[in-house]
Amino acid sequence: MNKTHLQTLIIDKLQADLAVAKDALKASHEAATHAESKAENKYDTRGLEAAYLADGQRRRVHEIETALSSYRNLPVRSHRNAAITLGALVSLESADNCRWVFLGPDAAGLNVTIEGEEVLVISPRSPLGRALLGCEEGDEAEIRVEGQSIRYSVISVS
Repeated sequence: MNKTHLQTLIIDKLQADLAVAKDALKASHEAATHAESKAENKYDTRGLEAAYLADGQRRRVHEIETALSSYRNLPVRSHRNAAITLGALVSLESADNCRWVFLGPDAAGLNVTIEGEEVLVISPRSPLGRALLGCEEGDEAEIRVEGQSIRYSVISVS
């Protein structure tokens, strides 16, 4: 898989998410400052709720902008025959499936499809990301999910 193309797809998806988040921020800000949001009595919380929503949307926009910056500044390096670090594309196999993961600086949980394969973006802060850091091709990583142990074999690192 072409990692440069993968990073471009991640950036494109983040830019699309940013456009949606900015539209939502604008709408929530307008709702918070609209004349109808003014409290009519002490139990009327429409304006307060709209302000909380606008603040959440503002934080979401900031998170996406930070992730975009991280990916734009992430150098594309080959990780062949090297330990897994930030920017590695990893093929994993567990007892019940095979999957591709990209260890990115941010935007964990994002899915992109490249060359017909789905790639899950994970971060070093996730349990799987922490377990994979430093692993090499042929190593195994184990995580616990809801009290169950899941073992992954590292098939390839690029």
